[in-house]
Amino acid sequence: MIPELRKKYNAEFTQEKYEAFTNAFESIYPSQLDFRVAETPLFVPKVFTQQMLDACESIIDVITKPEYVAQSKTAIPAHLEVPAEDAHPHFIAFDFGICRNEAGEIEPQLIEMQGFPSLFAYQVLFPEVHAQYFEQPEGFTPFLNGFTKDSYLELMRKIIVADEAPESVVLLEIFPEKQKTRIDFYCTETYLGIKTLCLTDIIQEGKKLYYETDGKRVQIKRIYNRLIFDDLFQQSAEVQEKGKIFQQELDVTWVPHPNWFYRISKYSLPFIDHPYVPPTRFLSDIKELPQDLENYVVKPLFSFAGQGVIIDVTKKAVEAITDPQNWIIQKKVDYAPIIETPDEPAKAEIRLFYFWEEGAARPVAANNLARLSKGKMVGVRYNKDKSWVGGTFCLFEK
Repeated sequence: MIPELRKKYNAEFTQEKYEAFTNAFESIYPSQLDFRVAETPLFVPKVFTQQMLDACESIIDVITKPEYVAQSKTAIPAHLEVPAEDAHPHFIAFDFGICRNEAGEIEPQLIEMQGFPSLFAYQVLFPEVHAQYFEQPEGFTPFLNGFTKDSYLELMRKIIVADEAPESVVLLEIFPEKQKTRIDFYCTETYLGIKTLCLTDIIQEGKKLYYETDGKRVQIKRIYNRLIFDDLFQQSAEVQEKGKIFQQELDVTWVPHPNWFYRISKYSLPFIDHPYVPPTRFLSDIKELPQDLENYVVKPLFSFAGQGVIIDVTKKAVEAITDPQNWIIQKKVDYAPIIETPDEPAKAEIRLFYFWEEGAARPVAANNLARLSKGKMVGVRYNKDKSWVGGTFCLFEK
């Protein structure tokens, strides 16, 4: 995105450096990096960064209105509502595609958003390891709003651990050792000193939850929740039964509270009117499908990692959907293949991490991740036969 930096980086890139870079993760967390790492970061100019931040602030204006908070309660499936919801999500992630508008200008377009964590800890390690093998330009940083590694981790610790002993705080997942994002769990353990726990290892006694370690039982006071119900429902009946703790009143604080996964999500998009948010409607509100379906994408509201998305929309595919209230139809955006690589240019998507401290009026942008693609879908599970694609990070011009 900054031509002179792109040209310099590409000219100095070697496959040997890249292999040494990716192999470094193996020495830190053996066998835990389970997705493709892109060959390059994104160099993002101030103007584009500010466009994304301005869009996020406008969206936050909408989703913090009492009217939206009241309306979004309908987003939570009644059988999945979790008691003791707090006043706001602890985290929000905004995904922007790097796109071209009708005038041919580069601009961000919001693809989706989520009131749920992302790779918050891994994205601290990633740029540090990258800097050991590739030169990073002066005057650029992966952090936003003046955050540094130390201040970012301190805020993350304040939100997740708060005043509890780290041993009383757990990162909760389903079979975390099998998750593709598990390297982030190990980074979280390293930076925060908390334990990663599988749902099946929770011990319940009344309203209290425990886990066992080194022959002792430890009460769980706070849960850094990384478990998604969509994933839970793909498990055995026994595992799903364990998941029923979510719907019980417990002596535990959820970080973030699971209800925000539904409230702040693709469900939010139809409520937002902004130049950097593509027109979106609930599928159930559509009386007549657009004639130019090729210019739209249809997405299930509460799936994750791009699962279930219909890219090549047809009338037949839409008519086969039995629960249109749980889907959105969104105007396609024109991803701009502007990241120059040794063969074809790549498209890119940027995720901004917002952290919302207890008692703060609003969340604050703190960090990021990015993904490069040369196919129809953007995400680390796609384009595996390509190079210069996969997970990466942004370096923002200060």
